[in-house]
Amino acid sequence: MTFGILGSGSWGTAIAKILTDNGNTIYWWNRNEKSIHQIQTRHHNPQYLSQAYFDTNKLNLTTDVAEVITHSDCIIIAIPSAYASSTLLQLGRDIFKGKKIVSAIKGILPDQNLLLNDFLKNEFSFPVQDYFAVLGPCHAEEVAAEKLSYLTFSGMDEVVTQLIAGHFKTPYINTINNNDIYGVQYAAVLKNIYALGAGIAHGLDYGDNFLSVLIANSADEMAGFLRNLGVQNIQVGTIDHHKVQSSNHKPQTNYAASVYLGDLLVTCYSLYSRNRTFGSMIGKGYSVKAAQVEMSMVAEGYNASKCMYIINQSIKAEMPIAETVYQILWENLPAAKGFNRIEQALE
Repeated sequence: MTFGILGSGSWGTAIAKILTDNGNTIYWWNRNEKSIHQIQTRHHNPQYLSQAYFDTNKLNLTTDVAEVITHSDCIIIAIPSAYASSTLLQLGRDIFKGKKIVSAIKGILPDQNLLLNDFLKNEFSFPVQDYFAVLGPCHAEEVAAEKLSYLTFSGMDEVVTQLIAGHFKTPYINTINNNDIYGVQYAAVLKNIYALGAGIAHGLDYGDNFLSVLIANSADEMAGFLRNLGVQNIQVGTIDHHKVQSSNHKPQTNYAASVYLGDLLVTCYSLYSRNRTFGSMIGKGYSVKAAQVEMSMVAEGYNASKCMYIINQSIKAEMPIAETVYQILWENLPAAKGFNRIEQALE
């Protein structure tokens, strides 16, 4: 299986490292000719994860998106969600025919309020059976440093899901598989919003005690949305440990623990989290515009907060935390006033 990567930011670079470390020769799209030249000559991406070095014999670098797709069996889309649709809509509508697509987008396409699989279905008639998602607690910086991380691969075709996941398994990457495409993607969208909230709380000088309660209630709020959406496996504690002990069998991996709760925790707490950083700026009094200018990377939770507010009008889940984050970012609700509301909601 030949892999192509669309996107050369931090996560796209981390994925390129994983695949080439496993001996795969990849096709990799980068919109910047200068960056391509620097990768070819200096063996690392000068803009993102510069500590990750590549065997350039395993890289086919190009500024042509169509070239990557044509030469690849499996295309990994790691473009920030805000720019994904504009990039893909330039392509011919049959270009993905016969291909597999893996979404590495941890967000929702804001111009249409759609997950990537629904966008591809609408615009390219792309079948969900050939669509997969890779998610989980996996900061690109730690992947580049080869710190142990867990990736969850979701797809309706169990055999192909396992095949794709196998190309990512390394001494520093463990993989978990499931068929919960919608659940894991919406969870990834929501955790970015809650990380913004955690950052705002930090910027407002709330302490760890409050933050732990905020994140725990965010997890419960996420579960409520997913339950209304129809997702089944949303509980972390679903393993029957008594049954496992009596049968002497290893328990089946509970993917919800990693891709739902684990990803939420790391995004809310980690100093690598761009959403937490963005939120902290807001809490400290930055305007949204000033915070965007200050950061060199996209905070997916900003657009996601508006998208999920709109989507939840039909899902009708109780989401006071996510709604307050939306109002702070999009309706000019003062952060301190918004968190006074959250305090009351958590009583």
